[in-house]
Amino acid sequence: MIQTPYYLIDKQELLRNMRILQLVRERSGAKLLLALKCFAAWSVFDLMRRHMDGTTSSSLYEVRLGREKFGGETHAYSVAYADHEIDEVISYADKIIFNSIGQLERYMDRTGELPRGLRLNPGMSSSSFDLADPARPYSRLGEWDIAKVEPYCERISGFMIHNNCENRSFELFDDMLGRIEARFGALFERVEWVSLGGGIHFTGADYPLEAFCERLRMFAQRYGVQVYLEPGEAAITRSTTLEVSVLDTLYNGKHLAIVDSSVEAHMLDLLIYRERARIESDTGAHTYMVCGKSCLAGDIFGEFRFENALQVGDRLSIQDAAGYTMVKKNWFNGVRMPAIVVRELDGTLEVQREFSFEDYAASLS
Repeated sequence: MIQTPYYLIDKQELLRNMRILQLVRERSGAKLLLALKCFAAWSVFDLMRRHMDGTTSSSLYEVRLGREKFGGETHAYSVAYADHEIDEVISYADKIIFNSIGQLERYMDRTGELPRGLRLNPGMSSSSFDLADPARPYSRLGEWDIAKVEPYCERISGFMIHNNCENRSFELFDDMLGRIEARFGALFERVEWVSLGGGIHFTGADYPLEAFCERLRMFAQRYGVQVYLEPGEAAITRSTTLEVSVLDTLYNGKHLAIVDSSVEAHMLDLLIYRERARIESDTGAHTYMVCGKSCLAGDIFGEFRFENALQVGDRLSIQDAAGYTMVKKNWFNGVRMPAIVVRELDGTLEVQREFSFEDYAASLS
């Protein structure tokens, strides 16, 4: 039995998502790039690259990982590049997307023949959480002034827009895209490609895929562009769990169970967005607050119901532990880093990586 904690990536579940991505590619004509900011566990890239066109990045290290571990088209984007890294970024990229006109002007001469893009900010998004809203007041994410952007259309080949955040509604996506077209349509007619970013939950249950694909196809035809999507969570949703074990139970007005993992270290987004984890089963007469083992008082996965009273040694499966989770894990409190395990298509479990004290020490100096 594999020692907990560990992230368990199930290739069968991952393949379910990949088949939907493949369908969208075929029926819409869009190209799909994995957003490495969300998921970068390269041990399963062998499966993912069969159904996707490449990767998109947010930093030098991500664009390098995309080039070396995934292949296909490698798009480079960053909120801001530094002088000392731009040449290396360019060496790995098939396209480079600048966040601002200032960055485009600064590095345009160094890009040579590399296709260049510019991020646009449409001033609207589907985010209900200010922290993650790219269209929040005074946002630094992309250019919004058409008059400023227009003179640069001859120097770029495409635009990137990212304004969907966990958007499960096709109607909202369609409405916002219509408003984006009304504002930026004249710019789209002057370029070769447009990326609509990620945050579109089109692998969710009952999502109207036919209508979605038709909308993308009509957009591409109207402006004569290649459409790109940059799925992150849509590519890996429901594919991965965080497997943990109960270390202790106690009662302090509520029944508590302490596990050998930490929200602060291993599922940080739950704390950032004040969300509750999901577990494999949440039914029964026994309610427990499942807590992490770090010293942070609020290190809590949530309250859940169980069929039986929890005992030391019981194993729990925390669901949806791939997106913005594995890429954010950290060494807070020196808590043991979860191993990375893959359940292959034939059901066998393969330990891809375990982390040791030496890894912890090497992260410091």
